[in-house]
Parts: sequence; structure tokens; C-alpha cells
Amino acid sequence: MAETQIEWTDATWNPVAGCNILSEGCKNCYAMEMARRLEAMGVEKYQGLTRRSGKRVIWNGVVREDRAALEIPLRWRKPRKVFVNSMSDLFHDAVSDDFILAVWEVMRRTPHHHYQILTKRPDRMLAVVSSLIEVVLPNVWLGTSVESASVRHRIDDLKKIPAAIRFISFEPLIGPVGEVNLNGIHWAIVGGESGRAARPLREEWIDDIHDQCAKYDTAFFFKQWGTWGADNKKRSKKANGREYRGRTWDEMPASAPA
Repeated sequence: MAETQIEWTDATWNPVAGCNILSEGCKNCYAMEMARRLEAMGVEKYQGLTRRSGKRVIWNGVVREDRAALEIPLRWRKPRKVFVNSMSDLFHDAVSDDFILAVWEVMRRTPHHHYQILTKRPDRMLAVVSSLIEVVLPNVWLGTSVESASVRHRIDDLKKIPAAIRFISFEPLIGPVGEVNLNGIHWAIVGGESGRAARPLREEWIDDIHDQCAKYDTAFFFKQWGTWGADNKKRSKKANGREYRGRTWDEMPASAPA
């Protein structure tokens, strides 16, 4: 477990490590560089998960299940919002059904935590949850990433998945999403990209999502501008801040803990 600076959660839990680049939103994924750093520090779990591609570090497709990590949430007494697999994707094709079921069992045994599972593979999430998960756990939130209109179809799969809370991470938002039906979506996170190679974020893209959240009564959370500010100028993430339309937006879905 790691305490985290991610604004919409309290802690991260990584029973899986490693991934591969799936779509344009993955291009500058922070987890690739973090995995390289952890490998350099000698952390066994992250050995051999990345490779060099020009000046960048990218995933090499190796995915590792960590059964020892399954016990971690069982030791936490204080309730937490827990981001599951910030360093991977639980529904990657290389993660076995049995291991996903083992993760579900831990979440079932720890109802005082709220688990946030985010995937870029909602088609597999739909298949697994619909066929193997017998009971919808009220403390498990299921979400997908949508960085632009090119992957908007992921929302269709998400809406079919039995879940107490369904959410979408529009981060990094690298293009307009267009009109989407958010009926059945309880929460939306919006954020820009960070880092030297960050792609711009446009305020009108955020406007479209914000207004559709209002239409469908979906909680709206604005995480950050990232490297590009509202004035389309490049500066530090901290300098650009988190204000949108003159305020911060930290809305959470109705079942979120206080």
C-alpha cells in the first residue's frame, strides 16, 4: 500500500504490476517511469517490466500477479478509498480470472473500504464481472478511462456492468469527447496531462463533460489542468492548479464515505 497524492483517492493498492500501451491515453503514462524507478531501487516486483524506446521508457508487456499483496488491505483498520492497480490494469488479458476473483474476495472481506477499479479494457471487465462475480459489492466502484472520442465506445461496455458505482476517468483528456449519454454513470473525473511531453487541454472539452454531468446528475471531479493551463500556456502543474470556472470541483458519488 502507498499513501498517494492522487486527489480523488486515499491510497493505492497494486496486486498487479506491468501493462502495455493500448491507446493514445497511455502514451505518457506516469506508471511506466515509476516502474523504471522502482526497478532501479531494487524492488523485485517491478523488475523487467519496461524497456527503452528512444528517449522514453515504455511497458514491455510483462504483467506480474503479486499474491503477497492480496493481504495488505486486510491489515488496514481505518476506512480508506483505495485505487486498485495504479501501476497496472486488473483486467489486462494477462491477469488470470482466478487472480481477479482473489482480489474480489479481499474486497468482500473488507467492506469498510471503498475500492476504485479503473480499466482501459471494460470489455473484459464486463465479461468477467457478468460471468464470474455472483454478488455486486456495494464498496466496489468500477470505471473506465476515456481520453477522447476515439475510445468513447468504452462507456457502452461500462454501462452494462453490474456495479454499485460506475465512473469514468476523462484523464488525460487529450481531445474532445463529444456528446455522451451518462445515464447510469455516477461519477466523472476530468484532468489534463502532466510532464514535459504533455498534450494540451482545452477548456471547451471540459465544458462539454461538465454540462453533460449536470444533465445526467453525475458527480463531477476536476482533478487538474496539468502542464497546460486554462490560458493554453505551459507551466508547472502546481502553478496551473485545479480551479475550473472559478472554483474547485471535488464532487463524489452518493455512496462515497465522508
